[in-house]
Amino acid sequence: MLIRPVGEDFRVIGFYLGRIFLVVAAAGLLPLAWAAAAGEWHPFGSFLVMVGLFSLLGVGGVKLAPEDHQLDWSHGMVVVALTWLIVPVIAAVPLLASGHFGSPLDALFDSVSGLTTTGLSVMSDLDHLASSLNFWRHLLQFLGGLGIIIAALTVFAGAGGITLYFGEGRGERFLPSVTSTARFIWRVAVLHLFVVVGALTLVGWIVLGFDLDRAAFHGITMFLAGFSTGGFAPQSTSIGYYHSAVFEAVAAVSMVAGVMSFGLHHSLWRGPRRDALANLETRTILSTFGLTLLLTILGLAATATFTSVSGLTRQGFFQLFSAHTTTGWSTISPTELSNWGGLAFAGMAIAMALGGMGSSTAGGVKSLRVGLTLKAVVNQVRQAILPERAVVGISYYQSGVRHLTHDVVVAVMTISLLYVALYLLGAGVGMAYGIPLELALFESVSASATIGLSVGVTDPSMPVMLQIVYMLQMWAGRLEFLALFSLLGFLYSWVRGK
Repeated sequence: MLIRPVGEDFRVIGFYLGRIFLVVAAAGLLPLAWAAAAGEWHPFGSFLVMVGLFSLLGVGGVKLAPEDHQLDWSHGMVVVALTWLIVPVIAAVPLLASGHFGSPLDALFDSVSGLTTTGLSVMSDLDHLASSLNFWRHLLQFLGGLGIIIAALTVFAGAGGITLYFGEGRGERFLPSVTSTARFIWRVAVLHLFVVVGALTLVGWIVLGFDLDRAAFHGITMFLAGFSTGGFAPQSTSIGYYHSAVFEAVAAVSMVAGVMSFGLHHSLWRGPRRDALANLETRTILSTFGLTLLLTILGLAATATFTSVSGLTRQGFFQLFSAHTTTGWSTISPTELSNWGGLAFAGMAIAMALGGMGSSTAGGVKSLRVGLTLKAVVNQVRQAILPERAVVGISYYQSGVRHLTHDVVVAVMTISLLYVALYLLGAGVGMAYGIPLELALFESVSASATIGLSVGVTDPSMPVMLQIVYMLQMWAGRLEFLALFSLLGFLYSWVRGK
């Protein structure tokens, strides 16, 4: 029998939501200050409204403080799901007020795309967007990549944090507590911020000839998008705007840092460093990257898409690397990308679908699940070949030797199949609107795996229903389904419970 939620359940959920909203309100002070410093008073007013709304919701939620602050599993999952539904709505207020969107739904689409680190956009005239609004778009991706919950756990320690941590799609806790893990993640981010922003600023200033302020602006925004594997860029031509192999190489450092699991960061920082290459996840992502890169290069060479070897290798490598890390930056236009056919198109689509490492800022199925799936398949084949009574055990190395149990296989297969279903859902809706199969599937995978690469399907004139489907795909793909199902179960219990 389903138990209907009572007032205390809503007080617990509201209390933790309030804490999270206060953290987002504090983050909103950054673009507010930016707008004031730049004299961008129209965006300043819209940021003031946004910060006020988050603050009101935050204070109101905290005042609901229940007698018992303990957060159980179902409450935590509902908090995570509602956070990722409500925050984009309020975060879209400055975007809507900018005048660069045709409707509130368009502004919400970019807000959802930013927070889920997807990078698809329906914005008009990005090149003339106010700098504070451009900064806000990228800051949204940074918050979404690290996780809003991670930010809240860093500030508000307390019981129940582990539920919020796992609900946001984090698969591992490599320090004794969730709070210490969250704070380590922020230390990693801050270190890379100083290093990469400094390097990108120098490249922009010395190599590209930007003035120092402009170079710093591009360095900051590109780091925020790169480390979060988000894919937004301050210019409409993405990273191709810079026409610089040096800038691309430095920006790729932030992509590498973002696609790596934070557990791997911890191993590299504090040891044991042997985990870096011994882990199944590391070996899997290196193998799948090599395979998909080979497919892409062979496909481009076969169709003579590029006339020089340097163009073939540089463009093919960067596009594929951006796809596999789920960043979504591109050095070519969506029209050019849509003309890639055969093996090249397949290599890109497979790379996007597989995605990066777990417990990172990347999206997709994740490399650990891919590796475990392959091991499970090999194990099934071995069992079929060996005598009936033979006992076949299988283990793998992931920060230590682990056994591949039946429960692990079921969990991995379930999430992987849900991703495949999500990819096919979006492709089916796209085809219903007359989009060719390969383009519809590519764009659907890009939305579901939170990539942001586009073949031209996503634009301001796209059908409303397709826009809504893509937003749902971004949301479900970023949260890896569990929080979504928990929210639906909670709502069903509220309506039908006794």
